[in-house]
Amino acid sequence: SVLGGEVIKPPLLQRMERFTLRVAVLIGGAAIFMAIVAMYQGTTLAEVFLMAVALAVSAIPEGLPVALTVALAIGMSRMAKRNVIIRKLVAVEALGSCTIIASDKTGTLTVNELTVRHLLFPGQEPWAVSGEGMIPEGNILTPKGAPSPQEEALLERLCLSATLCNEGLLSRRDDQWTHHGDTVDIALLVLARKAGITQPEAQSSYPQITAIPFEAEHRYAATLNRDGERLRISVKGALESLLQMCSKMATLGGDVPLDAGLIEHQARQLAEAGYRLLAIADGMLESAPEQSFSGEHLRQLTLIGLVAMIDPLRPETKAAIAACRHAGIEVCMITGDHPATALAIARELELADSRDQVVTGSQLKEAVLAGPEAMAALSARARVFARVEPQQKLDIVRALQQLGHFVAVTGDGVNDAPALKAAHVGVAMGKMGTDVAKESADLVVTNDNFASIVAGIEEGRVAYSNVRKVIFLLISTGAAEIVLFILSLLAGLPLPLLAVQLLWLNLVTNGIQDVALAFEPAEGDELHHPPRPPKEAIFNPMMTERVVISALFIGIIAFSTYAWLLAQGHTVDESRNDTLLLMVLFENIHVFNSRSELRSALRHSPLRNPLLLFGTAAAQLVHIGAMYTPGLSQILGLQPVSFDHWLEMLGLAVGLLIVMELHKLVRRRWPIPTLLKPALSERPKV
Repeated sequence: SVLGGEVIKPPLLQRMERFTLRVAVLIGGAAIFMAIVAMYQGTTLAEVFLMAVALAVSAIPEGLPVALTVALAIGMSRMAKRNVIIRKLVAVEALGSCTIIASDKTGTLTVNELTVRHLLFPGQEPWAVSGEGMIPEGNILTPKGAPSPQEEALLERLCLSATLCNEGLLSRRDDQWTHHGDTVDIALLVLARKAGITQPEAQSSYPQITAIPFEAEHRYAATLNRDGERLRISVKGALESLLQMCSKMATLGGDVPLDAGLIEHQARQLAEAGYRLLAIADGMLESAPEQSFSGEHLRQLTLIGLVAMIDPLRPETKAAIAACRHAGIEVCMITGDHPATALAIARELELADSRDQVVTGSQLKEAVLAGPEAMAALSARARVFARVEPQQKLDIVRALQQLGHFVAVTGDGVNDAPALKAAHVGVAMGKMGTDVAKESADLVVTNDNFASIVAGIEEGRVAYSNVRKVIFLLISTGAAEIVLFILSLLAGLPLPLLAVQLLWLNLVTNGIQDVALAFEPAEGDELHHPPRPPKEAIFNPMMTERVVISALFIGIIAFSTYAWLLAQGHTVDESRNDTLLLMVLFENIHVFNSRSELRSALRHSPLRNPLLLFGTAAAQLVHIGAMYTPGLSQILGLQPVSFDHWLEMLGLAVGLLIVMELHKLVRRRWPIPTLLKPALSERPKV
């Protein structure tokens, strides 16, 4: 993403950069410290060098890049099954880290199938229109019933202009209705069909000369058609735009001077009921304009009436927004609808409940001119952005980012591309979206459904959780090896493991287990806690606490065992053999501690992740097999042990499971505050 010329890195990349730098410094410092101590005790330079290099290689989580890639790739695959296609791998986790979603209304929160429900003529009660969707079957009735001849003339006039000023296509093939074009245009053609006006006949009777296509900043479209010796102007668009063009309004008694207050009052009542309104106007020109047809010619027109349409909400949208709220994610709606219409829909979705939470496009323009602080203050209280022009999405994204949010924004048009690029996560619509929008986005929702975005958030959190599990396993085991060596050096004992044994330990305990952890399924509570604070590092207090406890326990028990074996008269080679076996058992058991931060390992069925179960068992068998393999056992300094002795080592290793289970029990009862509830100072407010 790009904001103000500065590249915005995804949350995972930001955290991983800080993490790798700190790990490199800590492990490098520990290796240097141990090398100095070893040289002081008389260890040869060659042995010190081999020990320091081997320990650094063993402690540094070199398997992390592979495991990280696997975790994100698995997340990508899981998202694809839930209608979310990832275009950039890091976007898998980025979606799970977002703190606010700025969502389009049409087609994302709604089904994008507009149906005309009412017609509103100046000074009259609303007319009712029956029928559903894109099938032109239904009736048009006045409050008193069937239209009178005068009312039919008014209806035909409105439908004719709506048909002439139209870029859609509605036709019947093989007893099936087919359509192509913008949903507003299709809804108007369906209405006209119900009134008996067809597009081919209208275009044949009134040939089009030229047109002004719809532009979001102007909020209207117009056509110029030949009507006998004169030219007919047909206009459709937002009521606010058409009122500036009209001087008259159509009534049953003929055209009369425009009463803008009356029209706005009638329109407000329908808008507050959640209807999307479109005004229709017409006019005449005696001769062709000397210059090209433009907005300058749209003057002294007659407002015929308004069309009230409804775009039903997707059945699952309300529950999806509630899930976001439960997960600590804010949702704001961006729409071109009238503020009253937008607020009515927001109330139904429980996004907003007061007019103060609605910000209009004109207010955004004023705030942008006033400066970033005014824009941020305006966005902080907004749940709904109404009458918004596509390019204003970028201003909204920037303002939300200034408030400290990780922003996900949806878009489908060419003008949405800047906002999609600037957001931390750009989400393009797969069905209705343009190629430009898809190319600018990080991910594409194939069914244009908001619920799929929520599903993607869940999978993103699963992927990030698995990355943390891998990091915990690699860092805690590496730290345990450092503890073992430091204690042995301080005690003046021979090195507890040879360099080749350290590398072997790293191979059989991290060779497949870290990758297998990336396959962990969801724990089920991913949407039950807020997103982690934007500034929180991977090594948060919870992980630090777990690493310290497990590393100290493994290191101290392994050192104690090694020292006890030497004290009992065992040779250094025999003591190293037993210590290596104990470390292999420790680290293979620790894999199952890593499956969850809080949930007991005993509650995780091993069969939920068979790769982890069988991979760990295979690694243990490989180590045992190496003890009996001629040549390999000599290289590694291994020798067979009895089954009873193996059980004794296993008993010591199981102690790690008990200690970590006790820690999880304590943290379930007394959680670290920043784990499940980020500090208010770090949580952006909307």
